[in-house]
Amino acid sequence: MTPPPTVLAVATVSDPDVKAGYATDESVGAQAPEHFEVVRARSLDDVVEVMRWADATGTPVVPQGAHSSLTGASVAIEGGVVLNTEGMDSITTIDPLEGYAVAGPGVLNKALKDAVAAEGMFYPPDPASSAFCTIGGNVATNAGGLCCVKYGVTGDYVRALQVVLPGGEVIRTGHRTAKGVAGLDLTGLFVGSEGTLGVVTEVTTRLIPAPDPALTVLATFDSLDAASAAIVALRRERHLPSLVELLDRAAIAAVQALADYGFPDDCEAVLLVQSDRPGHTSEDVQRYAGLLTDAGAVDVAVADDPAEADLLLAGRRALSPALEAEGPRYLEDVCVPVGRLVDLIREGQRIAAERGLEIVMAGHAGDGNLHPSIFFDAADPASRERAHAAFTLIVDAALGMGGTITGEHGVGSLKAPWLPRELGDPMIERQRAIKALFDPRGILNPGRVYWS
Repeated sequence: MTPPPTVLAVATVSDPDVKAGYATDESVGAQAPEHFEVVRARSLDDVVEVMRWADATGTPVVPQGAHSSLTGASVAIEGGVVLNTEGMDSITTIDPLEGYAVAGPGVLNKALKDAVAAEGMFYPPDPASSAFCTIGGNVATNAGGLCCVKYGVTGDYVRALQVVLPGGEVIRTGHRTAKGVAGLDLTGLFVGSEGTLGVVTEVTTRLIPAPDPALTVLATFDSLDAASAAIVALRRERHLPSLVELLDRAAIAAVQALADYGFPDDCEAVLLVQSDRPGHTSEDVQRYAGLLTDAGAVDVAVADDPAEADLLLAGRRALSPALEAEGPRYLEDVCVPVGRLVDLIREGQRIAAERGLEIVMAGHAGDGNLHPSIFFDAADPASRERAHAAFTLIVDAALGMGGTITGEHGVGSLKAPWLPRELGDPMIERQRAIKALFDPRGILNPGRVYWS
């Protein structure tokens, strides 16, 4: 019998400055531990070696992609190993006939999109971080993005996975064929598991034929009720828009403070709507414009070509840099039934006024997924405490409306306290039992999601 390894054979990062770059993610308050190692995997063999060694020695492992998590899911753990897979960035197969691509976990979302587009195909999941987030990270959190209203989320486009389990066993889930029901859906189990069950080393993604270049409609509203009526009308459309985004008045003010994007000062809400339906984009956006007007839009602008469409969408694309310029914030991620979206916005505005905070309520209106930003003064502990309390109130409000604590960012460590509220203790215990089946020693991302 082969004795357990006592020394990790894969080279770890020795430069302290380089190592520090892998210690934290983008979550609020993320701090590097004093003692940890970093392995930058370049191959399946590297991952197998780390997982074999970690299981034998009981060493915690943090699977990590671009370490852009907003929930603390990819922060180094004291005495643990960060297993970074950015270097596994090959696209080995693009098959337009069968409609799939095979990519390493380190492939950037945008790189995959661009590669399959060259073959006339489309990979729909489109997180705002598409230019720097990895496919492996997208799988770990079941990431969504701007176009979920029509196309769905990452899990809808994962056909199969290669995963390394603790102890180094390599398993494959799913299938490359268009259909297949052999056995339980373990692919779906790993999607969204945030590195708590295994390390994804290969992803087979579903592809669809490329749509047309999108056209955009921009509508401004002087009331949230009118914006809500417009969202409902759009959701009832036979041909769904490919994008429905909302900016509330605080988001509009932040964008306008960055640069003049033409939004009026007294605007309560802006809706941005797109169609990419092949052969029908002009027809669709004109029809959407009519719906928006009927719902009570004050002003409606319709793009005639893709260049103008991009100009109309520029204000929405400027939201993230505009909010970053305003300072430290909790970036929330809650999802409610579409019919309750405006109720959640109003609740966020009420909390902001009551607590003396700036809270921006913006996000993906088409699927009820808002990303409230709750700002605080990093130099003032009381300000940060008020922001965290508001964070809790918004999560509670979303749950009270029949929603969920996370639509696409995941649970990580920041939202672990709220998971039992949504799932209930019996379901939490069942999920812990499933984790123990794959990770009996509890070495994978301990302290994340389930607090154990």
